Amino acid sequence: MTHESLVDDGWTETIELLGGEELIAGSARETKAFLRPRGVRSATDLLRLTLAYCLGKVGMRGVVAWAAASGIADISDVALLGRLRNAGPWLQQLIGYLLKREEKGLPKGRLIRILDATAVAKAGAHEKKNNGLWRMHCAFELEREQFDFIEITDQSEAELIDRVPVIPGEIRIGDRAYLQAERIAKVLAQGGDVLVRAAWKNVRWLDSSGKPFDLIGHLKNCREEVIETPVWLGLKNCDPLKMRLIALRKSEAAAQEARRKINKEAKAKGTQVRQETLIAAGFVILVTSLDQDEFDADTVLKLYRMRWRIELAFKRLKSLIGLRAPPAKDPRIAKPWILAHFLIALVTEPLSQEFGVSPP
Repeated sequence: MTHESLVDDGWTETIELLGGEELIAGSARETKAFLRPRGVRSATDLLRLTLAYCLGKVGMRGVVAWAAASGIADISDVALLGRLRNAGPWLQQLIGYLLKREEKGLPKGRLIRILDATAVAKAGAHEKKNNGLWRMHCAFELEREQFDFIEITDQSEAELIDRVPVIPGEIRIGDRAYLQAERIAKVLAQGGDVLVRAAWKNVRWLDSSGKPFDLIGHLKNCREEVIETPVWLGLKNCDPLKMRLIALRKSEAAAQEARRKINKEAKAKGTQVRQETLIAAGFVILVTSLDQDEFDADTVLKLYRMRWRIELAFKRLKSLIGLRAPPAKDPRIAKPWILAHFLIALVTEPLSQEFGVSPP
């Protein structure tokens, strides 16, 4: 089943997958996305038009013509544009319903969530010149291999490890962007554990006595393939945060390739590479709050290797579902455009798993 067929001959099935007409209509009333017919008979018809526009390639006028020819709706492109401007909160709520529905009946084990963000360009020459982006902040549940949190912002809002509400007992995994000591402390305070990749200079490394910890010196002096040591992250107004530092020594070939890329990027920017950066490039450095008795160093490393799953999910979203830059400058149109793709992704992912459809 393609995402195009979901709004065409497979529409009846799509309604059921989304929770049924009653839920769709109730959500549309609650978010004020659909209050009066005016050319569109029902909330489900409006949703069909919204998805057809966002997922298709024929543009607003093409969707309006298709709707009229199919007897779905009699509405102008200007009127449909006005409807779409109010669709963002509605689509966000429908996504929320889908996520909550998937949670029911799941065994209550240790939840593992991978945090990451992907982006698409904003429309318009000015935005292109200034690298304008729509950024999608996501959490991806490892066991179900599905997104369980989505928030859309522009490029001004950074990736934050505490952006996603914490579920007590969860383990959240993130790349270097999520090494944020103050925000990690908030996640731990709410009952979560973290596992993040670390750069050597983005936090205040401390030892047990509160003195600066020489991370680079420690890495240079150790000869083991896997290095582990307790370490503390300095906080502004609180006691340092005790963590475990685990570093895996890269192969010589991998280390040299990492250093080559660093030098190439620095040359392109006209900057000088620090020696510490080149030393750190020879290691995969992780920081975690996970208990050593339950998660030894090898287990932690294996767990972090699972982070590629969310990158694969993003590739599926962009290749199979067809997520691309929204054509509209108006955020009230651009956000529904993006949300529609996530909505269909949540609907089609279980079908792909059920029928054994593998991503390319």
